[in-house]
Amino acid sequence: MDSDARMTFINPQMASMLGYTIEEMLGQKLELFLAADQLSDHHEQMKIRAQGENAVYERCFRKKDGGNLWVLISANAIIDSEGKLAGSFGMLTDITERKRAEESLVKLAEKFRLITENMVDCVALMDASGTYQYTTPSYRETLGYDPEEMIGIKGFSLIHPDDVELVFKLYIESIEQGLREISYETRLRHKDGHYVPIEIRVRSLNDQQGKIIGGVLAARDITKRLQLEQERQVAEEESRRLASVVLHSRELVNLATPNGTMFFLNDAGKKMLGIPEEDVAQTNIMQVIPENLRDKVRQEVLPAISMDGFWEGDLQYLNLKTGVLTDVHAITYKITDPNTGELQFMANVSLDITARKKAEEAQRILEERLQQADKMEAIGTLAGGIAHDFNNLLMGIQGYASMILLNLDTSNPNYERLKRIEQQVQSGADLTSQLLGFARGGRYEVKPTNMNEIIEKTSSMFGRTKKEISINRKSAKDLWNVEVDRGQMEQVFLNLYVNAWQAMPGGGDIYLETQNALLNDEQTLPYSVNPGKYVKITITDTGKGMDEKTKERIFDPFFTTKEMGRGTGLGLATVYGIIKGHHGMINVYSEPAHGTTFTIYLPATDKEISKEKAPTEEIVTGTETILLVEDEKMVMEVNKELLESMGYTVYVAGSGQEGIAVYMEKRDKIDLIVLDMIMPGISGSETFDRLRKINPNIKVLLSSGYSLNGKAQEIMDRGCNGFLQKPFKLEELSSKVREMLN
Repeated sequence: MDSDARMTFINPQMASMLGYTIEEMLGQKLELFLAADQLSDHHEQMKIRAQGENAVYERCFRKKDGGNLWVLISANAIIDSEGKLAGSFGMLTDITERKRAEESLVKLAEKFRLITENMVDCVALMDASGTYQYTTPSYRETLGYDPEEMIGIKGFSLIHPDDVELVFKLYIESIEQGLREISYETRLRHKDGHYVPIEIRVRSLNDQQGKIIGGVLAARDITKRLQLEQERQVAEEESRRLASVVLHSRELVNLATPNGTMFFLNDAGKKMLGIPEEDVAQTNIMQVIPENLRDKVRQEVLPAISMDGFWEGDLQYLNLKTGVLTDVHAITYKITDPNTGELQFMANVSLDITARKKAEEAQRILEERLQQADKMEAIGTLAGGIAHDFNNLLMGIQGYASMILLNLDTSNPNYERLKRIEQQVQSGADLTSQLLGFARGGRYEVKPTNMNEIIEKTSSMFGRTKKEISINRKSAKDLWNVEVDRGQMEQVFLNLYVNAWQAMPGGGDIYLETQNALLNDEQTLPYSVNPGKYVKITITDTGKGMDEKTKERIFDPFFTTKEMGRGTGLGLATVYGIIKGHHGMINVYSEPAHGTTFTIYLPATDKEISKEKAPTEEIVTGTETILLVEDEKMVMEVNKELLESMGYTVYVAGSGQEGIAVYMEKRDKIDLIVLDMIMPGISGSETFDRLRKINPNIKVLLSSGYSLNGKAQEIMDRGCNGFLQKPFKLEELSSKVREMLN
């Protein structure tokens, strides 16, 4: 070529390679035959040639047929005598096939790059020492290392220390066995220090002699797989637990086909229904439904399941082995095919509510007892009020009779008449005593007592009068003491003996037993008493017994099974009131023709029994001054005369206010106050409290037509010195007054 790059010589081979004739190419610039993208490099190369430099380079020519021809050019500059570029000489070698091969390799390399850069698994090339030589980019996501950072790292250095020995052993065994490929699971250290669970497959690279020169390692992060496996294991374990819960649940669980044939029944169901495992599949639900409830199942349960998808309610199941019925609360629902909506099977869960039913029945009985107790309380309040007023009337009669007898000679014909009046007064007092006992107010004087003594005394006395009755006693030797009014307790047992005797007109046996008992909340709750230590007394007769209607009313006041005029109907009502008044319990068990048993519980005490003083019939006199506070005029007048007849000076007050005023005026003279409990205005209780504020050491004798219970007992507990039940005789009044003054 000349200095302008025009071709001045072309050999036939070059013209042939490009598909031109020599004539077509001579005189033409070389750039006319170059591919368009080669021009820029050609111009730069020509500048270099102008400087006289030689070069070897590749160029792409455009053939006459439009194809490309790649050649390797070895170009030499031709310099004239003046040192200027005169032209150039070049030799061309066809390298088209080589360039095509290189392009194929480039394309293959690009594909390989795309594959490796998008691989999820990690692939690495390792040398014979186990050192990383190449890794795919996926190592970055899996272990946090860039591919270039992995080069030179020893493979074993990334394995978890606990796994190294096992992995090393696997490699040794594979070499010994001539295996070219092994796989295992291990943990590889992430760049940040934590370990990643990895599944690894390694294939060795061997030379022609079979020597290991390296290996290809494929690693896969199995974190998600392990999580899924763990979740699957947890789900399976939950399913097993759920199955175990269903199988061993206390509730009956069963599955049945649309026609009612069972194909699953848990352990509780097998036990409740008396069906062994081998018979479950041959049992229909209707077989365990009692006959009287089968219509309910057909007409109510099954239609509800069909229309609403479920039914819930109370049923009974029949145990096919024992015939025992169990009350249940059942929930039955249908399971349908999600695609067709057709019934596949029925599921049933049933809870045994037998205990709940019993509890409801117990609650009903408790409510009835509470209603009975409320009724008895109301009647008792009425009876107490009647007894109080009646005792005041008797007090007037008794007082005047005592006054007359005090100065009447025994030979006087009226003496016996007055004595009979006193006897009638005593009979009236006994009647009011029964009323007060029923009103839970008959506890006049409570003392620690051994019930064995009272039972022996009363039963012996009763046995002497009723020879046709055999008394059988079984007394506990270490019986706890109780705090009771002994007279009232004697009345209780005499009433029970009489009741038993009347139930055995032809004679019979009475069995008496005492023992200690510890009662809990459940046992005492229905009777509204406190749990703890009790003395239990059982009275059993062999009489004709009672039916349920009679048994329900025996403690009602004025109820009697005797003919008109043969009983007041207060005997057992009094027994009930006295026991309740002592914070005890009484119940009865009886069946017609099988006798009756009364069971009494009295709260025990740790107090010791003290000796009693013998009562005196002597009228004791005195000269002290007494303030009598009484709102009933007749009772006030007769008591004033009685006290004055015994030598006392008496001031009287018709109310609490007046009594306080009199005491304030004459406190230095007054030695004792006889105080009525029930008064209009200021009550006896408030009057007592005010008097005690005036004089803390004041002596007060409380007197009432009520017995010593409730408010009266509260006043006694606050420090009142004594109590006197109306009506009282002259001897009782003189003894009590003298006792307090002394």
